[in-house]
Amino acid sequence: MQPAKFQQSVLRWFDQYGRTHLPWQQNVAAYPVWISEIMLQQTQVTTVIPYFKRFMASFPTVQDLAAASTDEVLHHWTGLGYYARARNLHKTAQHVSQELGGKFPTEVEALCKLSGIGRSTAGAISAIAFNQKAAILDGNVKRVLARFSAIDGWPGKADVADKLWTIAEIYTPKERVANYTQAMMDLGATLCTRTTPECTRCPLVQECKAYHQGNILEYPGKKPKKVLPTKKTYFLMIKNPQGELLLEQNPPAGLWGGLWVFPRCSHLDDIPTVCKSLGVTLQHQSVLSRKRHTFSHFHLDYQVVEINTSFDGNQVSCVEDRQNQLWYNLQSPLSLGMPAPIKVLIERALTIK
Repeated sequence: MQPAKFQQSVLRWFDQYGRTHLPWQQNVAAYPVWISEIMLQQTQVTTVIPYFKRFMASFPTVQDLAAASTDEVLHHWTGLGYYARARNLHKTAQHVSQELGGKFPTEVEALCKLSGIGRSTAGAISAIAFNQKAAILDGNVKRVLARFSAIDGWPGKADVADKLWTIAEIYTPKERVANYTQAMMDLGATLCTRTTPECTRCPLVQECKAYHQGNILEYPGKKPKKVLPTKKTYFLMIKNPQGELLLEQNPPAGLWGGLWVFPRCSHLDDIPTVCKSLGVTLQHQSVLSRKRHTFSHFHLDYQVVEINTSFDGNQVSCVEDRQNQLWYNLQSPLSLGMPAPIKVLIERALTIK
C-alpha cells in the first residue's frame, strides 16, 4: 500500500472511531503526554487512567514533580509496577526543571537523552505534543505493522525491530501526525488485539498480508520461552507494642529500588538475630502460607512471618538511628512508595487489626 493511502485509511478511521476523550488528550502539552506515555509502558490504558489523574492532581507541572520527594513519587506509583519508570520520571523532571527551564525538547534525538525515554516514547512526545513528524513503535504499533506487512520473527530481536522501524518511518505522515500516532496506537489497542483481532472492522484489512494468509495470530512472532528461576524469601512483619510495623527502604537501584518493604531473611533461624539487631525482643511468631510474585525475569516465592515484639532498652534508638528504617503507624500512614505485595499485606493488617 502506498504511504498516502495507508495514512488516509488510518486517519479516516480515527476521525470516526479513534479515542479522543482520554485524560491526557485534553489540553495537550508535553508534560502530560510524557507522563501518560511512561505510565502506558507495559500497562493498559484502563489501569493507567486513575493513576494518571491522581498523579497530575498531585504534580500538575514538571516543576511540582521535580520538587517532590522520591517517596512521594513512588507512593503515587505504587501498584503500577516497573518502578524504575517512576525513578527515571523524577530524575527527568528535575533535569527539565533545573537545566532546561521547564521546557521539553521537541526533537526525538534530544528527548532520547532524557532518563527513561526511548525512541518510541520520544517519537510519541514529539508527534503528539509538538506535531513533529516522528515514528513510534510501541507494542500496539508493532502488532499492527507486523501483521500488515507479515514481518516474521520476534520484535525483540534487533533485525526484526529494524524492519518494523523502517515500515513505521515510511508510513508516518508529515501532516496530522499527532492524530495518526494516536490512531495507530488505537488500532492495536481496540481492533488489532493480541488474541481476538476484529479484522473485518480494520481500515487496513484489504491489504493486510497476515489476514490474506489466514495466519493473523502468528504475527508478531512470539518471544522465545525460557524457564524463569525461582527465588525464596521470608518477609518479617515485625510489630511493636504500639501496633506499628517495621519497614525498611531498599537501596535506590535494583529490584524494588527506593521502595519500602518488610525486612527479609532467607531462613527462619535468622529471625532472632534480626530482632536482636533491631533492639526488639521476640515474643511470638506465626508463619503464613507461601505466595508467589512474578517479575519479568524470575518468580519470588515468599512467606510472611508475623512477629510480635516487646521493647528492650535500645529498641527505639536502633530504628530511629537508621535512615532506611521506620515504624509505620497503620492508623496514620505515611505516603511511602511500596511494591504491590507489601501494600496488600499492610491493607490486610489494617483489616484484621
